[in-house]
Amino acid sequence: MNIIQSKLLSRYPEVRCGVSTRNGGASLPPFGMNLSFNVGDDIDHVNENRRRFFHEFGTNNEHVAFTKQVHGSEINFVDTPGFNDSCDALMTSTQGLFLAISVADCIPIFLFDTKLKCIAAVHSGWRGSKLQIIAKAVNEMKGEFNSDPENLIAFIGPSAGVCCYEVGEEVASQFDEQFVVRKAGSKPHIDLKRFNKHLLMKKSVSEQNIEVSEYCTICNPQIFHSYRRDKEKSGRMMGIIGMPSTSS
Repeated sequence: MNIIQSKLLSRYPEVRCGVSTRNGGASLPPFGMNLSFNVGDDIDHVNENRRRFFHEFGTNNEHVAFTKQVHGSEINFVDTPGFNDSCDALMTSTQGLFLAISVADCIPIFLFDTKLKCIAAVHSGWRGSKLQIIAKAVNEMKGEFNSDPENLIAFIGPSAGVCCYEVGEEVASQFDEQFVVRKAGSKPHIDLKRFNKHLLMKKSVSEQNIEVSEYCTICNPQIFHSYRRDKEKSGRMMGIIGMPSTSS
């Protein structure tokens, strides 16, 4: 199974983090390793895909907190597994609890406090980015856990890259021009990865502690699901982060 992992976070054995790809699943084409129940895939196949994916992290469905994402900026603090309605980020300091978000072009962003041992999983599309959900997440970690941003490691995972992320002027105009690429004869492109890195750095997260995945989900069809590319034929990836309990 192909899992995209963070080189920075991999230096810390107390945390496990990764993003699935479309490969290694039980589902029939075009879904493959689809981890969503909401795209028309066979439920039994999705359950098997989730079992395989969670197993790679030494956990299972009963130790994962999930979200129903709404492209907003709501953040839930959790200490138990299960379903969280209408939020786009989860945070915890609970060992043995994994946080999961669903993506298929939007950005999965993960935070880990190396000193206080707390984590966050954030879903950030263009709407969430505009609402600065990742900046809010840093603020909430400071408020809830007393995290110092200088101790945070951030992984901005595979997502739509500026190479392919074409938007209308109504979206592009909502972002500073430094994050918009304009070429004659085509619609503007926005660089959400760089924008979110910028937000993290404004919140005093060190640039050397921020890892940005080079992968664009849209132009790598052999590796990733992409809703923009495949529409209703697209499955969903999942990003996950957790701190295994010392007894696991």
